[in-house]
Amino acid sequence: MGSKAISIGIDVGSITVKAAAMENGQLIATLVANTGYNPQEAAERIYQELLLKSGARESQVCGIIATGYGRRNVAFAQRVVTEITCHGKGANFQFPGVRTVIDIGGQDSKAISLDGNGRVQDFAMNDKCAAGTGRFMEVMAKALEVDLDLFGKIALQAPSPCAISSLCTVFAESEVISLIAKGESRENIIAGIHEAIGARVAAMAERIPIEEPLLMTGGVAKNQGVLQALKRKLGIEIMVPEYPQENGAIGAAILAAEME
Repeated sequence: MGSKAISIGIDVGSITVKAAAMENGQLIATLVANTGYNPQEAAERIYQELLLKSGARESQVCGIIATGYGRRNVAFAQRVVTEITCHGKGANFQFPGVRTVIDIGGQDSKAISLDGNGRVQDFAMNDKCAAGTGRFMEVMAKALEVDLDLFGKIALQAPSPCAISSLCTVFAESEVISLIAKGESRENIIAGIHEAIGARVAAMAERIPIEEPLLMTGGVAKNQGVLQALKRKLGIEIMVPEYPQENGAIGAAILAAEME
């Protein structure tokens, strides 16, 4: 290992902070932790933990790039880069030749069109409303008293998904409470929520040219209910990479390695 071989990417999201370390074009370590109340402290903490996990020394770090919602809170980063660019880079690293990325994070969702080398051609973003995001799903899971980790699995078991007409977090929660009061099954309500998320994200994605291969990233990519709903709405296959949640941090680490 050389004296300046490690590049670091830190993606500070509204709910989680992600970090990735690269060495000579290889991914050597990733971490995910809660952002909490203080994004700056969270970034510093995950950076130190990443060094420990990767076995690297601080003197070996050649570059650090921060991205994400709280990227300007990472005082020790040499540069900040938008999450759109980082997600494109990360996706192309994890799945070379990918042409479209759909990323659903804690507070926003985005669809990105890429060329064959991972460069951004176009994008669409929903950042004005939490509808269809990780935060939205947290609120819905709490209203239904279901563990968020089980949300997607339960959605796949529903015989007849409910129609959820509103995706505003506040109004949708009221709608869910009304459905509970009417005696609708928890499975059908959860499936309805997933169908509504799929429809909203698909509508956003269709604002850009969608080409295959299509990759889904972000923490919500781990939810099979959303993934299957989105596949039905778009009518195409959707891949999920090995590190969906860490994708932005991986892209940032790749860009950090390219810094002069």
